[in-house]
Amino acid sequence: MVGLPVPFRYEYLMAETIFSQLLLLPHPPFKPMYYTLVIIDLCKALPGAFPAVVAGAVRALFEKIADLDMECRMRLILWFSHHLSNFQFIWPWEEWAHVLDLPKWAPQRVFVQEVLEREIRLSYWEKVKQSVENAPGLEELLPPKGGTNFIYDEGSELSAELSKMVKGRQTARELISWIEESVSPTHGTLKVVVQTLLDIGSKSFTHLITILERYGQVIAKICPDDERQAMLIEELSSYWKNNPQMRAITIDRMMGYRLISNVAIVRWVFSPVNIDQFHISDHPWEILRNAVSKTYNRIVDLRKEISSLKKDVISAEKARADLESAEQKLMLVDGEPTVGENPARMKRLKSYAEKAKEKEVSIRENLEVKEALLGRAYNENEALFLALYKKLSSVLKERLPEPSMEMDDENSHSNGYKVGEEEQWCISTLGYVKAFSRQYASEF
Repeated sequence: MVGLPVPFRYEYLMAETIFSQLLLLPHPPFKPMYYTLVIIDLCKALPGAFPAVVAGAVRALFEKIADLDMECRMRLILWFSHHLSNFQFIWPWEEWAHVLDLPKWAPQRVFVQEVLEREIRLSYWEKVKQSVENAPGLEELLPPKGGTNFIYDEGSELSAELSKMVKGRQTARELISWIEESVSPTHGTLKVVVQTLLDIGSKSFTHLITILERYGQVIAKICPDDERQAMLIEELSSYWKNNPQMRAITIDRMMGYRLISNVAIVRWVFSPVNIDQFHISDHPWEILRNAVSKTYNRIVDLRKEISSLKKDVISAEKARADLESAEQKLMLVDGEPTVGENPARMKRLKSYAEKAKEKEVSIRENLEVKEALLGRAYNENEALFLALYKKLSSVLKERLPEPSMEMDDENSHSNGYKVGEEEQWCISTLGYVKAFSRQYASEF
């Protein structure tokens, strides 16, 4: 692509082709990461030409960001933040400093805010702050400096005792017994347990996984249903309120260990606090996307495993039939039964036939298990989408204006942005609904 034998500059043509595929709906031809790497390599191979072309494309898309489909907008945010992380986060942010004069729900302001937040995930807070020195006002859009929000820092006997037991490697059963005996509901059982376990697991991702594996039964015991699990998500969201990335990771891991159901996640996402953020932050939608994707991927993985097992069953049946046929032929000479001929070979064939039969039985048993798991996954998927669209229907009925009514928002035309907050909430929420519906239409 770098040295095409053409008599004209084709950088713009390459950029247009790459971005048109990256933003193609419903799915790009290749994974978005592929286009990220292609753009990075072209910028390095053509340093005098291609970076300027990419910058021009970004500026053009930024000007039209309010008109972009919500899914395309998120792809652009993820690509741009990743791209900048490979070039020392260098960008003329002063060109976009005017977004500070826009209301907090304006798409351009939200775009800059989300890009900066994603950059922090790929680097660290101080580095990203340094990158916007030419537009110091943009520091206002940076998320709070990452850290935990442990409410028992000043001391709590129950939390300290629980922490001591965990560090002493006591079993989950011992912890459950202690909680039932020592922690009454008035002390906030869920709050004490979740805050303390998360704080112990906050040192690293490995610490978190160890805590969930070792004491997942404790969490499952105190959060047995969707309502309590939604409270669990709220508590861990409070603990990681300054670190959206760790919040998303923790929820994802808990879902993987089945400590949190996808319906509980839907319930939490549509809590009043999160509903009010639908148009100004991607955080609630990110958690929802992860939950839907994880549920769907379970089905995809099980389908592949079942398809593979069915092929193995056919192969095992054929192998067993071939061995039995060979055994029958060995027992006949000129069509007559014979005894004692080739005893060693006969013994080997019988051994192979028995092993083939055992393998076939094992594969069939595994297949039955996987089909049962697939049935369960289908039920979970159905429950998820029913809960999701019921919640969406309910919240949209409350917020959407009547067809005959015009949007009349006191914040309309605020600071040069001509869309009021209520209208922007509706536009953004419907955009996310459209993106979900398009991506998973085949599963409905």
